[in-house]
Amino acid sequence: NIVIHWYKQKEGEAPGRLLFLSGGTVIFESGFQANRYLVERSSVQKRCVLTIKDVIPDDAATYYCAYWDPHSTDLVKALFTVIGYYNKVFGTGTKLVVSAKGSSPPANSEILQQKHENQIMYVCLIEKFYPEVIRVTWTDDEKEVTDNVVKGDTWQSTKEDEYSIASWLTVPAENEGKNYYCKYEHEEEKASLPTQVYSVKTAPQEEDCRTVFNRGNLILFCLIFVTDQLMHRTAYLVYIILLLKSSMYYLIVLFFNYK
Repeated sequence: NIVIHWYKQKEGEAPGRLLFLSGGTVIFESGFQANRYLVERSSVQKRCVLTIKDVIPDDAATYYCAYWDPHSTDLVKALFTVIGYYNKVFGTGTKLVVSAKGSSPPANSEILQQKHENQIMYVCLIEKFYPEVIRVTWTDDEKEVTDNVVKGDTWQSTKEDEYSIASWLTVPAENEGKNYYCKYEHEEEKASLPTQVYSVKTAPQEEDCRTVFNRGNLILFCLIFVTDQLMHRTAYLVYIILLLKSSMYYLIVLFFNYK
């Protein structure tokens, strides 16, 4: 009996509801051609599929499914539910790219590593794929790893219609012998890259920033560690300034007290 909603969000715009499915009836919002959309719901598999027929450039957008969730284990939300409050839950979204250009898998993928104090940073670099839609995750031997993971945005390579992305994972130095995997899913290819292989490259040190920049694909390390050092230095200077200001205030108060 759950009502399923489908939303369409074009880049730079707020999402707008396309339709909703209640029972076996599909209700479309105004402005959408009902004959171009097919909605199929499977209660057994707990999924709802939206199919768009005769795709046109205006269909390029991110599509979200959503539903009102009356269930909650949280006490506050449970109280809201009693008085008629429901929480609308959205999916992660599916991006539709409409282009005359054919899709192509990543031309190169590799893991770089860098030791920094008591940590190890692994950077998963995936280059030159199209379209730009890709899912990147980190796992260990048992489950997905989400702590201390940063996923960068895709960027366009020097050649048009080629994209790259980087995601990095930071782990304690004592986990150096543990194997992690960078997994990516592109419409043309799926792959899993392990960290414990001889091909994992070590990123250059800070003094090689110019070389890193010229190579392009390793600039992340340069920026990360330089930024990290600058942040530490800035924090140290701010601390010294605050300490000096506190000392000055203390001396002024003493001066007036004893005057």
